[in-house]
Amino acid sequence: MRQRSLIAITAALAAGALTLTACGSRDDDGGSDSGSDGKTVVIGVDAPLTGDLSALGLGIKNSVDLAAKTANKEKTVEGITFKVEALDDQAQPSSGQQNAVKFVADKDVVGAVGPLNSSVAESMQKVFDDAKLVQVSPANTGPTLTQGTDWQNKKVRTYKSYFRTATTDAIQGPFAAQYVYNDAKKKKVFVIDDKKTYGAGLAATFTGEFKKLGGKVVGTQHIDPDSKDFSAVATQVKSSGADVVYYGGEYPQAGPLSKQIKAAGSKIPVVGGDGIFDPTFIQLAGKDSTGDLATSVGAPVEDLPSAKEFVANYKAAGYKEDFAAYGGYSYDSAWAIIEAVKKVVEDNDGKLPDDARAKITEAVQGVSFDGVTGKVSFDEFGDTTNKQLTVYSVEGGAWKPVKSGTYTG
Repeated sequence: MRQRSLIAITAALAAGALTLTACGSRDDDGGSDSGSDGKTVVIGVDAPLTGDLSALGLGIKNSVDLAAKTANKEKTVEGITFKVEALDDQAQPSSGQQNAVKFVADKDVVGAVGPLNSSVAESMQKVFDDAKLVQVSPANTGPTLTQGTDWQNKKVRTYKSYFRTATTDAIQGPFAAQYVYNDAKKKKVFVIDDKKTYGAGLAATFTGEFKKLGGKVVGTQHIDPDSKDFSAVATQVKSSGADVVYYGGEYPQAGPLSKQIKAAGSKIPVVGGDGIFDPTFIQLAGKDSTGDLATSVGAPVEDLPSAKEFVANYKAAGYKEDFAAYGGYSYDSAWAIIEAVKKVVEDNDGKLPDDARAKITEAVQGVSFDGVTGKVSFDEFGDTTNKQLTVYSVEGGAWKPVKSGTYTG
């Protein structure tokens, strides 16, 4: 659907001239209606449920589903039953925008979790904000989403309905640069990105910090994210004399890129952000990926005392897919919405008010609870107050944590 058509649909919705029926995967296992006096509300999920990034997207969907089921089982909000509706954005901004319109049109939707990609989030933010419908992403790291396009000079929050439980690339890129330069002792980097919002932004913040530390950028290149042939850039890396490659992008391209760089004769590590932190990267990169590095938000969920119950409950629920890199953050994103609904209902004599969406958005700003990933709360920009990150290395065919901490700039 073209953007002009979407704008027309949005305008028609606002005028009450058009009704859209939200379609997708509404999870009816989230619980039954809470009796004749109860109210069923929907938490939307937008993520890539098919395609190259579906391993991450399905982990997001399942984790939100688990949060809804837990809230229903524990009767977290008296008189309220939560259900989940998941829509597939295929990691495409146009699909994400259409999904946002669908969620807004469904009067039962009280909030949305997602998306995975920062570029998709850019297409959704205004649609949600105009409807005062809260959006909490477990994975977006692009700084502009919360702090404006000129965030490096003047931070300005554009959309009050947007929040995230993942920390930003303003921290992740420099954190990686400090590890590469100070710990891995790499001084000459070749920087590659996929030209998308996430990848280009992450590569830029890494580059700035690496140069500040005294490192040298010996080459830069952009790749086509729809390609799998990176032989030309692999040759450039070899001739550059780089002792490390930094890639801003995601694992479907990062894996083949790493493999082809090694095949061209450069036995040097490829480093990336949370977008490459998935077992699929290792499968695509092959046996020579040993020593490749990735940063990811937070600490390893499996190692957090606060996450033990989540890990056990996820396994017991029997989901076919792993909760992956953003499972804990997705659960916490959904729980932030659940906590906000609870406050709004309690403040309104046990019922959802007519302006529930606006009230829930306001309530999310003030939530504070001990979540799967640690303390969950948001600053004045809607960013998480949890700034922890972890560096992982490929060892023995799996990602192994090597260092956790926060960026000290």
